[in-house]
Amino acid sequence: MEEEVELIMDDAKSRMHGPLNRLDQELIKLRAGKASPSMLEGVKVDYYGAPTPLSQVANISTPDARTLIVQPWEKNMISPIEKAILAANLGLTPMNDGILIRISIPILTEERRRDLVKQVKSEAENAKVSIRNIRRDANDMLKKLQKDGLPEDVLKDKEAEMQKLTDAAIAKVDEKVAQKEADIMKI
Repeated sequence: MEEEVELIMDDAKSRMHGPLNRLDQELIKLRAGKASPSMLEGVKVDYYGAPTPLSQVANISTPDARTLIVQPWEKNMISPIEKAILAANLGLTPMNDGILIRISIPILTEERRRDLVKQVKSEAENAKVSIRNIRRDANDMLKKLQKDGLPEDVLKDKEAEMQKLTDAAIAKVDEKVAQKEADIMKI
């Protein structure tokens, strides 16, 4: 019985890292005015009929803080890459010179910054919901164990411990969001 309780607690603790990692990945994609190859991470290129991540068909580099360069490994991939970047709706305009694609990162307007902050808050809320769902699942499993003979005081202690884990994870989410918000709003 005690082993099962500890397994539930350990499982919940390890599962709470998932939403935090996913939040990190989503926040990296949101740009704060400077170029980063990770901005093109979600772009899928039609590579001979198969949707393929851009990083697998081209080299992506940042020669300076306001420019991305995408250099395809095959010259005939320039047009599909250009179309994929436009289709990804990232607010970026690729410029094709026949050999590589240059993408100038526009300076963020105040309105665009506010939209990005809304997006950050939306991603944070998704992470918080995932964390709360993990807590709910763990508490449900503990309540099932109570029906099998787990003492009520142990159940209450574990639920309180689960709440502390949840609060700590949500505090990390809030911290990451505040940091990204400050980064986006900084001119």
